[in-house]
Amino acid sequence: MKLRQFAFIATLLVAASAVGSGVQAPRITTPAGNTEVIDLNGVGGVEFGDSEQELTRRGILRSDVDACGPLLAGHGSVSPIFVDDRLVLLWADDPMSTPEGIGAGTPVAEVWARYPSVTRLRAPGGTYRFDGLLARSGDRAYLFLHDGRVVRETIAGYADWAHRLFDEGYSPC
Repeated sequence: MKLRQFAFIATLLVAASAVGSGVQAPRITTPAGNTEVIDLNGVGGVEFGDSEQELTRRGILRSDVDACGPLLAGHGSVSPIFVDDRLVLLWADDPMSTPEGIGAGTPVAEVWARYPSVTRLRAPGGTYRFDGLLARSGDRAYLFLHDGRVVRETIAGYADWAHRLFDEGYSPC
């Protein structure tokens, strides 16, 4: 199975160093009108299960930019994660949010309020990884990585791949 290599730990080391330094990160507040929505089907013409080849042919997937991996044209804050040529996850940065308004900077208590059946995932001890909350709906899920106070990252896609991403520590880079 072809699985893109990602440097999740490196990404989180930078974020965790700020968290561990005692510096309080500001709560991100973006007006609802300025956010893009990512849902359990995908985002703006891109759906989970789409192939890399098809998205490239349609001009949606770009690999010609200076980034850590392919990007979705028109969605600069979304990084696709492919396995065996199929889109399995979307790693969404600010200003992306779920239809329920959950995104980077959202208090963890709001995640619990919006997704009451969320599953708590604990990062391995002694690592600089964030804990997670997995909000599952059938074979799809949102994975919210958080620092105990607020959501830091939002990942959407197939539930099994989201859980695997959490367990193995990958990122879009």
